[in-house]
Amino acid sequence: MSHIKRLFPVLFLITLWGSQASAMPESFADLAAAQADSVVNISTTKHVKKRTQQGMPPGLGSPHNGTPFDEFFNDFFRNMPQQQQEKHALGTGFILSSDGYIVTNNHVVDGADEVIVKMRDGTEHEAKLIGADPKMDVALLKLNTKGLKAVKLGDSKKLRVGDWVVAIGNPFGLEQTVTAGIVSAKGRVIGSGPYDDFIQTDAAINPGNSGGPLFNSRGEVVGINTAIFSRSGGNNGIGFAIPINLARSVLDELRETGHVTRARLGVHITDVDKETMQALKLKNRKGALVPQVESGSAADKAGILPGDVIVSIDGEVIDKAHDLPIRVARHTPGDKVKIGLIRDGKLKSITVTVEAMTDPELAKNESYKDTNKVRLGMLVENLTPELATRLQTRVKKGAVVKKLQRGMPAARAGIQPGDVIYRVNGKDVHDVKSFSKLAGEFKAGDVLRVMLDRRGDQVFALLKLPKAEDK
Repeated sequence: MSHIKRLFPVLFLITLWGSQASAMPESFADLAAAQADSVVNISTTKHVKKRTQQGMPPGLGSPHNGTPFDEFFNDFFRNMPQQQQEKHALGTGFILSSDGYIVTNNHVVDGADEVIVKMRDGTEHEAKLIGADPKMDVALLKLNTKGLKAVKLGDSKKLRVGDWVVAIGNPFGLEQTVTAGIVSAKGRVIGSGPYDDFIQTDAAINPGNSGGPLFNSRGEVVGINTAIFSRSGGNNGIGFAIPINLARSVLDELRETGHVTRARLGVHITDVDKETMQALKLKNRKGALVPQVESGSAADKAGILPGDVIVSIDGEVIDKAHDLPIRVARHTPGDKVKIGLIRDGKLKSITVTVEAMTDPELAKNESYKDTNKVRLGMLVENLTPELATRLQTRVKKGAVVKKLQRGMPAARAGIQPGDVIYRVNGKDVHDVKSFSKLAGEFKAGDVLRVMLDRRGDQVFALLKLPKAEDK
């Protein structure tokens, strides 16, 4: 009997270990097979113009400095034809919905002139960029096809350190590569931007995996593979993924509007250091210290004061200053959020109606969308005297094209960044405001007569707006 008693703890431990081991998947084969059709290969092409380098005939060159030939040869080589080179890049994406929406990283498609999505069966489709968020490194593409197999989105908040995760992607161009590992850490800040909140995993992630899905053991997407830590260019067992909960609202907004408008409080923040903790008689160093409140901001209107320490948003604890913009970013402008803060040693609760973050580009013509919901595919800004000088324009008023969206009406019309729109359909464009007013008159299917100033040259373009069924 004593022998049995001595064995019981050992048997109990073996049984307990065995029950835990049974929770570990024997294979990820079923998961990989079920999700393979939802993961796509993304290849991009960027056209780079390079002036041909041809030598001058013998005896003609720098010795003629200061001679009448100089201007002739300068003009000759300045106007030589340009060769067009192509730069290619590879990445991964996943199907968000059956009607053709694809998710990937912004850095995979940024600046690309052509984006090709290759399905598992080898078929290829040209993709249209719907919108991107460089700050979070997320992009949304659209294919002109239906009936695709979409992924199921999971809840990244429920992930625990030690949970199994699976990455499927195209590392080094090797299609449909499956790797598995665990969640190594959560909430990682790697210095890529203000919204760093990465899932760290040891599932092998290599160049080419960018934009691909990170699945939990139930086959749900919990992250978007984005970055690796490497000294050799390959996997070192440390990869980073954007939590799907953080990306979900961004993807919804990109799908709806083509751009992201973030919420803000209007406060400057910093971590609570030891001296601040002692001076304010705080119990610990958790929270975000507010050294400055912007006049007229949402925080100012709600009564947040310099010296306050924000410790929670809607009941979620703020451990450090970096947590605050991430929590606020989950909201949309106009939302009411409950801010918990410490003031004079006492805990207070203040409700703030968050406002829209002013983005220098998005504020200059509602990004790629005009007031009549006819997508032109360009960003514009006011022509200032400084810009007029730099762009060498003849006109002094107008709307400067700052950025174009590939495949959209403005790009197809031959409009280029740096062009100044100064007349549309015979009406003068004085600034972004007047251009936006004219944009309100645009209708699907219209053909606009656009006059441009391109470094002092007058350029005429026909901007054909898509018909309603082509949107």
